[in-house]
Amino acid sequence: MNKLAEFTKDQLRSEALPLEIGNTVKVHCKIKEGSRERIQIFEGTIISKKHGGVSETFTVRKVAYGVGVERTFPVHSPNVEKVDVVRVGKVRRAKLYYLRDRVGKAAKVKEKL
Repeated sequence: MNKLAEFTKDQLRSEALPLEIGNTVKVHCKIKEGSRERIQIFEGTIISKKHGGVSETFTVRKVAYGVGVERTFPVHSPNVEKVDVVRVGKVRRAKLYYLRDRVGKAAKVKEKL
């Protein structure tokens, strides 16, 4: 095993997060404000996942006050406390970048029943 894999092995998250493209999730992330630390919830749809060991990420998109907001979270970061699945989406693509061009009801992902 090479040295990079040995170094990053202990930094990987032990439990797997429930991350599927199209799911609506609540991401509980730690926010540091001065000397205090609090948990902020970011709720939106997962539009992409990028694999790659310790640098694995997922992107969550939401619309706040008519403006689209995307945030990319590292999967193995200690700042991501937990991920709760709100809705399970029914999608046929690996990346949902087309949602950036949609507004209103057209930007919704169908729910898997």
